[in-house]
Amino acid sequence: MRVGAIDCGTNSIRLLVADTREEEGRTVLDDLVREMRVVRLGQGVDATGWLAEAALERTFAAAEEYAGLLEQHDVERLRFVATSATRDAGNRDVFLAGIRERLGVSPEVITGDEEADLSFLGASAAVPGNDPEDRVLVVDLGGGSTEFVLGNSRGVRAERSVDIGCVRLTERHLGANPPTPEQQAALLRDVDRALDIVQQTVPLAEATHLVGVAGTITTVTAHALELSDYDPEAIDGAELTAERIDRACRAITAMTRQERAALPYMHEGRVDVIGAGALVWRRVVERVGLVTGGRVCTAIASEHDILDGIALSQVG
Repeated sequence: MRVGAIDCGTNSIRLLVADTREEEGRTVLDDLVREMRVVRLGQGVDATGWLAEAALERTFAAAEEYAGLLEQHDVERLRFVATSATRDAGNRDVFLAGIRERLGVSPEVITGDEEADLSFLGASAAVPGNDPEDRVLVVDLGGGSTEFVLGNSRGVRAERSVDIGCVRLTERHLGANPPTPEQQAALLRDVDRALDIVQQTVPLAEATHLVGVAGTITTVTAHALELSDYDPEAIDGAELTAERIDRACRAITAMTRQERAALPYMHEGRVDVIGAGALVWRRVVERVGLVTGGRVCTAIASEHDILDGIALSQVG
């Protein structure tokens, strides 16, 4: 079957068109189209509670472009999922109507828990081995929220979504590039409070592996690997020590806007928010190492995330 999946988050809207097939008892995806447009739909939502008109126009323009690609590739099924920014917006009905008009499908505004489940489904390809005793913690660091989901080959054990996305925290705390020590400290206090909430639901101490997904984490990984361009094959499945991740995150956070923009693997839409994302990822890796007593001292980056999960959810 040929499926289409659209993930509309706080920072970007992404499209996947793929053929599905069965391989060794599981469904796999053969990608035909994988596109991303940074539209910053969540611009100002944390402060105002409303989707800005300019942000809606950018998102609708991307949706019109995606409509042409979906028609061109004769997609049989399509699922459109909207996440944090849309959940928080008082005028989300305007967004939903605009997407229906352009794509002929009703967007699903999913909960944080549903977002976590789809992220785990998509990221499972990066999990090493198939030991049913493994407890894999998948962290999906988005623009408006970050999802934490613990599971294994038998499925999800626990999940929690918290509002510590890179766009939200940039708008809330970071007024300078690079951010001041005071701004960083304020942001990290928010992250620590959110992680305390996560631990009430998700038993982080049980994790045996840590997998990170989404653009902040893959970009930090590209920096740590010193890539000459953004290479998904080199990034996907790359396992880095906590110390190496810490160094990469600190380096990116300390850069000026111009220095970040000059990095060969940096998407222009991430330049302004990657500092906040790096601060979040650094703290998450640190805290997971602490609660597991140092047992989890590495993290795996995955190019497969909620977008893949949305596609796979349409099969069966």
